Formats: sequence, C-alpha cells, structure tokens
Amino acid sequence: MIEVVGNVHMHTPYSDGALYHADLAQVALEAGLDFICVTDHNVYVQGVERYHGSADGRRSLLLLVSEEIHDQIREPQKNHMLAFGIDRELSTLAQDPQRLLEAVRASGGFAFLAHPYEEAAPVIGEDDLGWVDWQVSGYAGIELWNYMSEFKSLLHNLPGMLFYAFKPERGIRGPFPQTLALWDGLLARGQRAAVLGGSDAHGQTYSAGPVRRVVFPYAYLFRAVNTHLLLEQPLSADFARDRAAVLDALRLGRGWVGYDLPAPTRYFRLWAEADGRTLQMGEAGRLPKGGAQILASLPLSAHVKLVRAGEGVVWEGTSDRVDYRATLRGAYRLEAWRRFRGRERGWIFSNPIYLTE
Repeated sequence: MIEVVGNVHMHTPYSDGALYHADLAQVALEAGLDFICVTDHNVYVQGVERYHGSADGRRSLLLLVSEEIHDQIREPQKNHMLAFGIDRELSTLAQDPQRLLEAVRASGGFAFLAHPYEEAAPVIGEDDLGWVDWQVSGYAGIELWNYMSEFKSLLHNLPGMLFYAFKPERGIRGPFPQTLALWDGLLARGQRAAVLGGSDAHGQTYSAGPVRRVVFPYAYLFRAVNTHLLLEQPLSADFARDRAAVLDALRLGRGWVGYDLPAPTRYFRLWAEADGRTLQMGEAGRLPKGGAQILASLPLSAHVKLVRAGEGVVWEGTSDRVDYRATLRGAYRLEAWRRFRGRERGWIFSNPIYLTE
C-alpha cells in the first residue's frame, strides 16, 4: 500500500480564510503534504481542482475542493458537515441535515460530521458549534480531531488565550474524550464510521489589546494534525484517477489521524490476518473460528492502546509493535500516545478493522 498525507479541512477568502487555493498548495508542498481538501463555508468553488507543482519541479500536490456546510440561520450554527466529492453547490439544503446528506450522496459525494463535539469560547465570542441532530443517517464518518476546536477549548480567559496563541503545543492533547466515546458508540452499534483529522485552518489575524498575531499560520497547522491514507497505487499525473483514489480511501477510512508535530507518523501500519486474508484499516472480514491476528507497526515506541469498540482497551503497552489475537467480532482500532512538551499527548488514531461474523 502507498501512503499519502493530507490536510482535509481549511478555508480561503471565499469564506473566512486568508490564502487562496494556489497559495495554499504552495504552503502545503513546503510542509511535505501530498494532497489537501479545501472546505470553504457554504460555497463550492469550481474550476480550481488540479495538481500544483513545487517551485523546484520535484514534487506535486493534489488540490481538491469540498465544502463545509451548515445552516447559517440557526443560532448557534451547529451541525457543520464536510461534503467531499460533490459536483455542485448544496448549501441551500443546510436547514435539513438528512436531506442534505441524501443530496451529497446523489451528487456522487460523501459526508463527515465536522467537530461533532465542541466547547464554547466566550473570551473570543465563539459558540459551541458541535453536532446535535443525531437522528440522521448515511454519513461516512466524523471528524475525530479538529485542531482549532481543541484550541478553542483552552481559551478560558485572556491570559490563557495569549499563552496558547504563542505556545499551542502546550495545550493541544488529542481528540476530545467525548468524541472518542461517541465514535466507539457508533462502532459498537455496528455502524461503519470512518474518522479524519482536520486543522480547520483559516490563517486569520487576531488582536488582543496591542498584540496582533496570525492564529495559526497554515504552514504550522499543515505540520500538526493530518490525515494519512493508504492507496493501492502511487499518485500519478492522472488527475481523475488520483482524485477518485484519495476520496475513496477517505470515505472508507483506509488510514489514520496523525499528530505529526511531536514526531512524524508516516509508516504506521495496522492490519489483521483473518481467514487467509490481510485486512487493512477501513476493511471488513470474517472472524475465523480460531480468531484473527491483529498486528501493528509504529515508527517509534509509544504508549499504545488497542481498543475494541464496546469493550474498551483489550491490549495496552509501551512498544513499537502490537501482536494480538482477537477472538471476538467487532471494530478494532488503535491509538498511540507519546510524551511531548512535558506530558503525554495523542499521536496516532487509526481507523478500525471490522471483524464480522
């Protein structure tokens, strides 16, 4: 399998960001990314999807356009949805999330629920913009880790805001426990639910008294929380094929969320050997009578937890390897934590392997 790394939640001046698509591509190339998905609020920007080359001509980046859709009339403006692979503007349907989901699928796309859990940040006038309409069905998954949502949760007062604006790595720890519990609940009920990690990058300048600062530059966020995907073939000059491959891997959850700032998460792998088959993240297979072997390889040693949704942690240790015999059906996912800036922080959160009857 071929690994590609991307950032899948960001904004341009078409909504509330600071850089346009071509500039975002160059920043992403400098950060070492392979692809990005631009997700402006309630606007689908056509005609900008393409490959962008680096200045030295040695690398290229796949730029895709998606849309973050929410009902702008609702107060507060909850129920943000990331619509990928669509071919037209759909924000006019935002008042009815189920109808919107159906329209996304009808247009050839799929949806992830953005920052499903959030905390308000009154110090900067930000509401809690989490998801509330849980009766909907048909979404591909959820945004497990949203960098800016977590940053918002740190802003309890002005001194704290100034501290974390300059030293965000001191506060960023990982996905909200509520979001992890929500995901495990979906999986335990038998739902296929992929996850992604997003920077929610805007590149905007904020002011606090005499202090003005970009919180946070795209270049910083593109090196922090990313989505790693596994493809069957390398990216090539065939834009249509590569677009389909990246979107398919994202939809199915063939990869993991990586916090690449403490240490790169490239080359992480989780797989299962079941009934003569090798199952990758995002794939499902029958659990043999004698069980299945779940294996993992990490680029560095870490505090590792193997989780079976509905049961909890089934294996835990400090290692760069996992070798576990699974005898119960269910969705198995891995999370790894490493010490960084004085405390343990989330590092890798894999999509599940589904062992079925």
